[in-house]
Amino acid sequence: MSEHDEDGYSGEAVLVIDGTEIAATVELRGYFQPIDGYYRWYGRVATSEQVSAAAGGKKTAVEIRAGEYSAKGELSDPDPWDRYRVMGTSTPPFHVPTSLEELNELNA
Repeated sequence: MSEHDEDGYSGEAVLVIDGTEIAATVELRGYFQPIDGYYRWYGRVATSEQVSAAAGGKKTAVEIRAGEYSAKGELSDPDPWDRYRVMGTSTPPFHVPTSLEELNELNA
């Protein structure tokens, strides 16, 4: 575990790249950075020929939809296994607890 308490999501999502919707599997994490007041989220997109074709091996804007949650971010260059890193700032494309009661329920 990092020095931050992390939230996250693993599972199916829809990536929107240049108006094209692509089903993909994602692994996402995030944390609130109290120094600058932003929530930062990041992760990886599983290898996908459709994502590779749409992104073209370079950084590109993306919208990620995971269930009822959605956020805009950026895909970066792919790793050697053709998995794209994704990152964003502010509201993430997954649920984040917003109250102590909700956090306690998740940890129960």
